[in-house]
Amino acid sequence: MNAEEELLRRVNSVLHTNKRCILGIDGLSRAGKTTLVKRIASMLTEKEIETTVIHLDDHIVERSKRYNTGQEEWQEYYSLQWDVNSLVKSLFDNLLHSDEIEISYYDNETDQHVNRTLNLVYKKVIIVEGIFLQREEWRPYIDFTVFIDCPRDVRFARENSQTQLNIEKFRNRYWKAEDYYMEKLHPVEKADLVVPYTQLMND
Repeated sequence: MNAEEELLRRVNSVLHTNKRCILGIDGLSRAGKTTLVKRIASMLTEKEIETTVIHLDDHIVERSKRYNTGQEEWQEYYSLQWDVNSLVKSLFDNLLHSDEIEISYYDNETDQHVNRTLNLVYKKVIIVEGIFLQREEWRPYIDFTVFIDCPRDVRFARENSQTQLNIEKFRNRYWKAEDYYMEKLHPVEKADLVVPYTQLMND
């Protein structure tokens, strides 16, 4: 049974008792989360299961709140990139039962937020995708969590050549935050299903 088949089995099991299934796709940067999400969403659509996808990167805070704050760079990325508690109230608290959610979306070009209505009428599966998804504040809202396990060297190689030139930013900001997450939150051990990157690419 491949990852998609196992997910479908688990989703159907949750939907036997719940109005919706909240499915979480976790993994570090460039691990392949978007690839897996597209496959799952396509599979659910084929099964006529209404689905919507939420990308946590659509809901980060403005640059002034996550850069040059006086904290270490990795702490800014892990702790300040998202308003964690605000997302609990505006998003996670409402995923299971609400048909409409008013939520703020971040526009990278303008560095501003735009409020939009997320329509969840008839949606049976909500896929939430993002790094650090299994942090303590968010994990209780997820019915079933997948972690994509991908080595750092493979993930870094997937960055474009221009981005790779700024390796100090990866060392000081991204990788230290990832190490903290892996060591303190143990997302591999806590995930309901772990998908190796090699399996994702070979399926």
